[in-house]
Amino acid sequence: MSKADIRSVIDAVIAAHGGAEFWHSLGGLDVQLSASGFLFAAKGRPVLRHARMWASASEPRFVFYDYPHAGWRGEWIGDEEVRILDPEGRVTASRQRPRESFRGLRRQFRWDELDFLYFGGYATWNYLVTPFIFLRPGFSFEMLPQLDGAQGRITRLAATFPPDIPTHCRTQIFHFDAQHLLARLDYTAEVVGGWAHAAHICEDYREFGAAGGTLRAPTRRRVWPMPFGDKPLGFPNLVALDIDDIKPLSAGA
Repeated sequence: MSKADIRSVIDAVIAAHGGAEFWHSLGGLDVQLSASGFLFAAKGRPVLRHARMWASASEPRFVFYDYPHAGWRGEWIGDEEVRILDPEGRVTASRQRPRESFRGLRRQFRWDELDFLYFGGYATWNYLVTPFIFLRPGFSFEMLPQLDGAQGRITRLAATFPPDIPTHCRTQIFHFDAQHLLARLDYTAEVVGGWAHAAHICEDYREFGAAGGTLRAPTRRRVWPMPFGDKPLGFPNLVALDIDDIKPLSAGA
């Protein structure tokens, strides 16, 4: 498939989720969601219940409000830093180059507050800004053979991320349904381990409006292990994300 054909697929995907013009008008997303699953228990982290977060629409930045305590906030700033601020805005804990810290025996069994802030920050930011993340420069794409799914023909796109975007792994496979909506993405969560291959299922799309347009996004996400080939297992549920609300925020708001 030619580059022009791949570009037309990406354009259709972006249009189905709200369109490039609308996305470029946004400064960020104000989100409320719950998160749980086996990964939380395995790493000794509490689940999130109706937590409020903010994702930048223009750069790798993410904020957890009321983390790790009410009135506090955790900030993820790309691969540069994670930090926790108290209600007065004072930095109480921080870690430079946090991805490099995912080494050693402890992180195989337990994550501290800054570990989770990094993983949760980059992962959730990626989920919320996809597929608009493909508008950024530096990506390369390959179309894979289509599949027949329960809801029709599935288009598969292998995307290789540029090095300036923190993400699970450099190359990931995105599945889009007949309406060009993201139905699934496959990746290896490298900070968990080189063995952590997973299929991330996206369901229950809703529309979230703002001045100038409407964002279409999945509100139910489930991550399943995929240790062999491309067939996910039905157990355990690694991560469950349920989105209560997304408020698209205009740039400068």
